[in-house]
Amino acid sequence: MNNNGTDLATGFISCFIAILLFGSNFVPLKKYDTGDGMFLQWVLCAAIWLVALAANLILHCPKFWPFAMLGGCIWATGNIAVVPIIKTIGLGLGILIWGSFNALTGWASSRFGWFGMDAQEVSKPLLNYIGAGLSIISAFIFLFIKSEIPSTPCSMETTPLMSEHVINSTQDTCPNYSWVDKLSKVQHRVVGCSLAVISGILYGCTFVPIIYIKDHSKRNDSDYAGASQYDLDYVFAHFSGIFLTSTVYFLAYCIVMKNSPKLYPEAVLPGFLSGTLWAIATCCWFIANHSLSPVVSFPIITAGPGLIAAMWGVFMFKEIQGLHNYLKLILAFCIILTGALCTAFSKI
Repeated sequence: MNNNGTDLATGFISCFIAILLFGSNFVPLKKYDTGDGMFLQWVLCAAIWLVALAANLILHCPKFWPFAMLGGCIWATGNIAVVPIIKTIGLGLGILIWGSFNALTGWASSRFGWFGMDAQEVSKPLLNYIGAGLSIISAFIFLFIKSEIPSTPCSMETTPLMSEHVINSTQDTCPNYSWVDKLSKVQHRVVGCSLAVISGILYGCTFVPIIYIKDHSKRNDSDYAGASQYDLDYVFAHFSGIFLTSTVYFLAYCIVMKNSPKLYPEAVLPGFLSGTLWAIATCCWFIANHSLSPVVSFPIITAGPGLIAAMWGVFMFKEIQGLHNYLKLILAFCIILTGALCTAFSKI
């Protein structure tokens, strides 16, 4: 197999692993209280940084570019909304929506050279445009899928991240209310979908600093001249930005809470597992970016996890129910699959 064939195989295998892990990384947290998500995010990001440290040692500590940390800062900012999103519209629908807007933002910025990056070309532009267009269509279909998230007066501090589907059960009214619990059913949907869109756009920008460094490394007059072209060499800086930003947000949260943050010890180990899965998936995404280019990897990796998450939502968590929702879901999946195939073949 020639080098091009090896790169394609490596890229698509990395995409498959990333899709599987991204779609499942929140599952370990299913039965554990996560509160408002601030403590959980910090635990997740601590695990992410440890994986990055291991990867950095394996790669023999490539040069650290501080600008690459900006992508991690952007990701951590978008990730703050994950717990409220899952609590309002569910795991499956949340990943479907933010994944679609992630795909659109990442694809467009790479394809058209936004934010100072070089525009990336593919051998079959028409197929690439069709694939991206289908991702947009699927995003709008997802917005019309209704999720069944139990409405409870209990605050998030006493509610698992993804509640069990319980029939004929009653719960005592909790004395404390969180801002999510005070929302009506319609507001749940509006807030959840809006946050998912915002998070998706931020996620779509997370690789911009790394791609910018790589593009400008080819210019002798650039501050980044001679920088590595291997995406995984930037993983430590990227993940360090994630952990640093998460720590800053958590400290700010502690200040707002007057040094009485809501901590959940039982969520630490599941949170570490979730963060580890996410970090491994992202490392695979870095490899896919290098082997396939972001203009190809973004539509594939960001669309695929929605399928995995929706399967969890349909068969395990019962978040998506009803024939109409199932039909919309099947239609969206067919569109996603077609779009992913178009995007993949645009590179070949």
